[in-house]
Amino acid sequence: MNTVSESIVKDMALAPNGHLKIDWVKEHMPVLNRIRERFEKEKPFAGLKVAISLHLEAKTAYLAKVVQAGGAEVTITGSNPLSTQDDVCAALVEDGIRVFAKYNPSPEEYKSHLIHTLETRPDLIIDDGGDLVTILHSERPDLATQVRGGAEETTTGILRLKALEKEGKLSFPMVAVNDAYCKYLFDNRYGTGQSVWDGINRTTNLVVAGKVVVVAGYGWCGKGVAMRAKGLGAKVIVTEIDPIKSIEAYMDGFEVMSMDEAAKVGEFFVTVTGNRDVIRKEHYEVMKDGAILSNAGHFDVEVNKVDLEALSTSKRVVRKDIEEYVLTDGRKVYLLAEGRLVNLAAGDGHPAEIMDMTFALQAASLEFVNKNYEAIGKKVLNVPLELDQTVASYKLEALGIKIDKLSDEQKAYLDSWVE
Repeated sequence: MNTVSESIVKDMALAPNGHLKIDWVKEHMPVLNRIRERFEKEKPFAGLKVAISLHLEAKTAYLAKVVQAGGAEVTITGSNPLSTQDDVCAALVEDGIRVFAKYNPSPEEYKSHLIHTLETRPDLIIDDGGDLVTILHSERPDLATQVRGGAEETTTGILRLKALEKEGKLSFPMVAVNDAYCKYLFDNRYGTGQSVWDGINRTTNLVVAGKVVVVAGYGWCGKGVAMRAKGLGAKVIVTEIDPIKSIEAYMDGFEVMSMDEAAKVGEFFVTVTGNRDVIRKEHYEVMKDGAILSNAGHFDVEVNKVDLEALSTSKRVVRKDIEEYVLTDGRKVYLLAEGRLVNLAAGDGHPAEIMDMTFALQAASLEFVNKNYEAIGKKVLNVPLELDQTVASYKLEALGIKIDKLSDEQKAYLDSWVE
């Protein structure tokens, strides 16, 4: 396989800097390194093709190299037009991985990269947001015939998978990596919490302390964003549709209100819901002059850009990744990273130590589904608890932390109904 001639990347001359980025994250991903050592010996993917669609930056690149070390022929593409890093793409091509990705492609190019990736006829897939799975079940079912199964990274993707499963249309098993403990407890909460504010702060260069931050959605990602905003000194408001999560946010010390109310007082807005039109026309109409809007959900539909443009007399880029909308009454509203994932489109994404656990789960889940796809059947399944606990154990070892173990007597006590 000549990956240079078969790949579509911006500029192979960027590869040296991409290698440096990948080498850096490798040094901070001990769990994935441990899995790589085993993969190199056992070759669980020998003779198989793996297609990956993820945010294509250094940490993702290292996951691709770990899967490759397991014997797979790997092809990778991006899962968001603004999160792809061209130097990392070039480095992967030099390492023998086929790449179809560029930063900020046109919608047509982005779609073609996904299709090119699937045209390699993969046996296994790793998806982020469900783009690969959606194409395989709609436009190109002919490319799904040999897919054994795969793993999905995000809440958004799992919603799409479960909709397919509910309709009886899912063609192969998919592991819901997003729902694993080591994913949502750490990646979604601590990873999203830190990386969202990394992206916002890097892009705006404004102080957060003392500002009113509105966080839409109080799932695990929303919890992390709110927690980090509080740590930066912000006054945090949470908006929710779920009464239980609303009470939780209240008891965690945050104000809770509807978006109709919050829109009037917010200075920073972060949407983290996985749904569309969370901020829309009626909210723009009452926002403060200078309000800053951002999204940390997978697709750029949470902040309604059509409504925003319809209410504006002009739009311009005032700083990298910041668009200024001037409304008809002269107020200005700022949108970060075109309403796409602010932590990746305007930053480097989650910290390497966090993605170490998540991508270890991806690699382990891919191995699991490859071994068991016939027995699993065409359904969405959770990450087996054993895999979750193994990844957590590897992480503890890397941190130098020892924990207690149950004695035989304690195990017997817990398994008994008598004292």
